[in-house]
Order: sequence, then structure tokens, then C-alpha cells
Amino acid sequence: MNAGVVTASYIVASILFILSLGGLSHQETARRGNLYGIVGMAIAIVATITSDQVSGIALIMVLMILGGIAGFFVAAKVEMTAMPQLVAMLHSFVGLAAVLIGFASYVDPSINLSGTEETIHEVEIYLGVLIGAVTFTGSVIAFGKLQAVIKSAPLLLPGRHWLNLAGAVVCVWMGAEFLDAESVGGGLVPLTIMTIIALAFGVHMVMAIGGADMPVVISMLNSYSGWAAAATGFMLSNDLLIVTGALVGSSGAILSYIMCRAMNRHFVSVILGGFGTESGAVATAAEAGEVTAASADETAEMLRDAKEVVIVPGYGMAVAHAQHAISEMTHKLRSAGVNVRFGIHPVAGRMPGHMNVLLAEAKIPYDVVLEMDEINDDFPNTDVALVVGANDIVNPSAQEDPNSPIAGMPVLEVWKAGTAVVLKRSMATGYAGVDNPLFYRENTRMLFGDARDSIESVVKHLG
Repeated sequence: MNAGVVTASYIVASILFILSLGGLSHQETARRGNLYGIVGMAIAIVATITSDQVSGIALIMVLMILGGIAGFFVAAKVEMTAMPQLVAMLHSFVGLAAVLIGFASYVDPSINLSGTEETIHEVEIYLGVLIGAVTFTGSVIAFGKLQAVIKSAPLLLPGRHWLNLAGAVVCVWMGAEFLDAESVGGGLVPLTIMTIIALAFGVHMVMAIGGADMPVVISMLNSYSGWAAAATGFMLSNDLLIVTGALVGSSGAILSYIMCRAMNRHFVSVILGGFGTESGAVATAAEAGEVTAASADETAEMLRDAKEVVIVPGYGMAVAHAQHAISEMTHKLRSAGVNVRFGIHPVAGRMPGHMNVLLAEAKIPYDVVLEMDEINDDFPNTDVALVVGANDIVNPSAQEDPNSPIAGMPVLEVWKAGTAVVLKRSMATGYAGVDNPLFYRENTRMLFGDARDSIESVVKHLG
């Protein structure tokens, strides 16, 4: 395939990627957005491997087939609850690829540049390896935290900010040494030192971030992986990779900003160590009061007598696979004339849009799934707020306790409803490790047990 056809194919693929991002911004068009992305990537792959610049197509095809098969089985096997871990793992692959391509591009004897062109190429390599290394180890640590292999509470080392600053200074110094190197062998030393520091920084950065900020971390790493891909595109002189990486990087950065704003957080404060610190005071059950338990038939009676019901899903819904039971309950209540809606917090679950995907999978109508800002003012007029496996996102201490680790975080104000029914397995704290005074309020009822079993029992009592 000649250069003109390849360029035209890249333009078409770029347009499809932009349409894909536009489609993914709304639930109603998300499927179409995914389709645009798939078609665009297929065009990009075919155009690239059939271009005149690519050789060894047989080996490339074998590796693509093996990778495709592995990716298919991993994606087909993974549970929706483990989707954030899968995303983090895939981000790590992008970062590792940027590091390997950077080193390969630097030692490639076929690249003969001089003067300004050589300097620009070396800057591209250095930045690509730097961003890729941070993305790789940061994503691996994020995977470990999400998989509960690593403790979710932040690791706050003494003088951690000075450590980060010292690492940044050394990386700048190594960058100058790298650009001044007169030979490939001489440049490999500062490049390797910088890579080690960047790998360590990626570990330290995510280890210092608390559990409740992990959704922001996922979108942040998504942005990093995009910039790593863009840097790789510069190294390889691939225009489509530059465009695609820039789209992913910028959209991930915007999403991170939106989520931080929704949490009343500054992006820099998240990077420097976020929610989930163990320094906050946690009230004991004796201090907070007694909880009032409810049974499935009592909950069904409350729902049956209600006119306005708001369901707030959390990560517990995903763990229990309760979305289909909730869909059946929603259908029954709506058929009985009850106005049922859903309130979604921006960081519910462990990745952006986690709850929306689960509800869409269960065929919940899009028009009854509302964002926090759209539903919060309606809780005083709500008869029953049903909290399914959520904790931190409905914690009133975020508004009422200035000393709480989650102080200032906007939450769904379910306690303002006539009755708040909370479905939980136990009285354990949420991902941020903060006790929730909602459980002890007079208008709160606790329905203990597996969320799916509890909802299915409620459905039976609804008749």
C-alpha cells in the first residue's frame, strides 16, 4: 500500500476515533461509539501492516493472532467487577511498549539523523520513555490495589514530596546528559538511570493515593497511556499514533479533571496523596448509636407504599451481580406506578462509568439513570432511598465533619429521604476506610446480606 493510501486511511481512522469519543460521552450512543472505534482501529491496523515501510508481515501476523486470542479470552473471562483491574493492566502494556520502543529507537542503527533533527528525536525518545515508565509501574500498582493484592490505604513516606522533587531534578539532569552524549553507548547510561527513577516514581505515586481516589487514578493513567502512545508516534513518525495518543491523553485528562471537581478535589492533591488515609477518626458503633435492621418483606412493603424511590448503586452491587435482580424489581415497581430512578455518583465503583455499564447491561432505561447533580435536590421529596452496596458516596460526614478524611467530597444525600434502606453484607467501612454515620440514623434501615439475594427476596415479597 503506497503512502497516499496509508495517509487517507489514517485520516478516516482519525475521524472514526473522534466519532467514537463523541459516542462514548452518552449512554444512548455508547454502542455506536464502540463500533466507530473498532472500525477505525481495524482500518489503522490494516493500513499500517500493509504499508511499504513495514516488513516481516508473517511474523507480525503470527504475533497479532496470538495477542488477539489472548486478549479475547481475557476479556471474555473477566467479570464486570474486575473491569477496572483489566483497564489498569492494559494501561501498563501501553507504558511498557513506549519504554521498549524508546530504547529500540535509540539504538536502531538505521536511524541516521544529525543536528536539530537528531536533538528533536532524542527529546521524543526521552519523554516517551519517561512517560511510559511512570505509566507502566503506576498501572501495575493500581492493578494490585484494585485486586486487593496491595493495601488500598496510601503509603505516605516521610519526606515523600522531597523524594519526588529530587527524582524530578535528577531526571532533568539525566536528560541534559542524554542530549549531550556523543555516542549511543554514552546516552544509554543517563537514559537507563532516568528509566529506573521513573519506574520508582510510578510506584511511589500510586502507592501514595488512597482507595477512594482510585477511579481518578484509572482515568489519570488512561491519560498517561495516551501521552505515552503519542510520544511513541513521534518516535516512529506515525501520524495516526500521534493523533490517537493525543485524543486518549486529552480526553483522559479532561475526565480526571471532571471527576476531581465532582469530588471537590484538586488533581494535584490526589497525586500527592488522596482519600483513604488512616489518620481520620473513625467512630465506633457504641459511639455512633444502634442500627435498625429491616427484613426483605419490610423493605418490600416500604417500596410498595412509596411514590418516589431512588436507588443508589455502589461497588457492592457489582460484587453481588445484583443488577439484574434490581432491573426486575424496578420493572415491578414501575408497573405498579412507583416512580423509580437511579442516582449515580461520579466515582461509584472503581472506574468511571462502572455503575452505568452495569445498569445498561441489565436493561435499565437510560432516562431513569441520573447523575448526582441531577438527583440530589430530589431526595427531600423521595419516600425511599435504596442504597445497594454503596458506602463512601452516601456518607454524611463528608458534609458534617470537617475532620473527616472525606470532608468536602460531594455525596448523594440519601439521608434526606423519608427512609434510607442500606443493603450491606456487614458494618464494614467502605473503600476509604471511614465509618458511615448514615447507618445509625433514625430514618435508616439496614438490610444485611448479599445484595442479589436480598433484592431477589424483596422481589418475591412484592408479588
